[in-house]
Amino acid sequence: MYKNTQLFIDGAWTPALSGRTIDVLDPATEETIGTVAHAGVEDLDRALAAAEKGFRTWRKTSAFERSKVMRKAADLLRSRVDEVARLMTLEQGKPLAEARMETLGAADTIDWFAEEARRTYGWVIPARAEGVYQLGLKEPVGPVAAFTPWNFPINQIVRKLAAALATGCSIIVKAPEETPASPAELIRAFADAGVPEGVVGLVYGVPAEISEYLIPHPIIRKISFTGSTPVGKHLAALAGRHMKRATMELGGHAPAIVFDDADLDAAANVLTAAKFRNAGQVCVAPTRFLVQEAVYEPFLERVVAAAKARKVGPGIDPESTMGAMANARRVQAMEGMVADAVQRGATVETGGRRIGNKGFFFEPTVLTNVSREAHAMNEEPFGPMALVSTFAGFDEAIEEANRLPFGLAAYAYTRSTKTATALAANVESGMLTINHNGLAIPEVPFGGMKDSGYGSEGGREAVEAYLNTKFVSQAGL
Repeated sequence: MYKNTQLFIDGAWTPALSGRTIDVLDPATEETIGTVAHAGVEDLDRALAAAEKGFRTWRKTSAFERSKVMRKAADLLRSRVDEVARLMTLEQGKPLAEARMETLGAADTIDWFAEEARRTYGWVIPARAEGVYQLGLKEPVGPVAAFTPWNFPINQIVRKLAAALATGCSIIVKAPEETPASPAELIRAFADAGVPEGVVGLVYGVPAEISEYLIPHPIIRKISFTGSTPVGKHLAALAGRHMKRATMELGGHAPAIVFDDADLDAAANVLTAAKFRNAGQVCVAPTRFLVQEAVYEPFLERVVAAAKARKVGPGIDPESTMGAMANARRVQAMEGMVADAVQRGATVETGGRRIGNKGFFFEPTVLTNVSREAHAMNEEPFGPMALVSTFAGFDEAIEEANRLPFGLAAYAYTRSTKTATALAANVESGMLTINHNGLAIPEVPFGGMKDSGYGSEGGREAVEAYLNTKFVSQAGL
């Protein structure tokens, strides 16, 4: 049912040269279900040499041909969705339906970037003198190092991988050790589609050791990281010291503002679905539910009912609507945040506890009367926890929405065009979705501001991040 995962270097699946492996656990049972190869420096050197070779080949492959290979990889991934989703659920814990959605969404992302590969246009700049041609050209930046977390084992990789390949770059992916098998299947789809040897590499190991070796290495020309803000700041500083281009998609603490003219049923349904998806382990998940006073009670009732309605169980069970958290650390963090909030006066409306003593299951949780000093109001819970509070007017809502140093995603519900327009102008967030959940589809920007990072991993901007601009001016002899 589960595959031991190897490294992918220079077109071949291979164990680590040292023979070292890391155990992989099923978060629903806490049992070891397989292993993943543990890369050492000697493996990284092989991956770097392969990426340098692969880049020389891939950058000379026409955009038309790159696009065809990528579209084939997307089709292969779709054809294997049931197998890939099952692997993801076993290693990560999310329900099978969510794992299928993530896998199919990744194929859509590949398709979108495959089409963008054919549109990496340059331009002609009008010259000041006759007989002079001035051109702006777009060229691939070079070999890329990508670092991704375990919450979306395929989705977090595919944006980086597809953008790099679309533009002619090679890439080394440092995928998550806790969820290694499903990313390997993503890479396998590209290999089977005909991506040349060395263009894509896949390694696992100690994250800090790998990042601190790859980022300064002269072969690597760009990095892309998804993860926590503290780690992101460290890696961005390291990249800066070596003048490496970087895209940073870091932590969030998304506000969800519900005004008194909102459709409360729609708001509660959409926001709770977004909150408890993937057991709340989502960087863009709504967390601070800010509700205008006049509708606070009826909205809270709907949120509590939605939380209680989630069926928590093993993701492999088709009836489960929320699976286990990915690891013991997340359960401990949730328990600590609940205890801290209650000690500071919060009320647990529902949930707040671990479920059972086997598997990393936690109850969908709704807290009210949470102090601004509580850890959960200032640090990303990254779990199934909704913090519901009130506001009187627009300015108060904006003040709380913008209070934290994070600025990744925000949500709002209102029937007022005036209010919606004011929200767009005043909310400090890289992404804002009003009256629906419109985030994270391939063709739209995906990124944050402030401590939530910089750069976009969606839309046209994502492609630009992997391209250099070269100016060429030529006069006739």
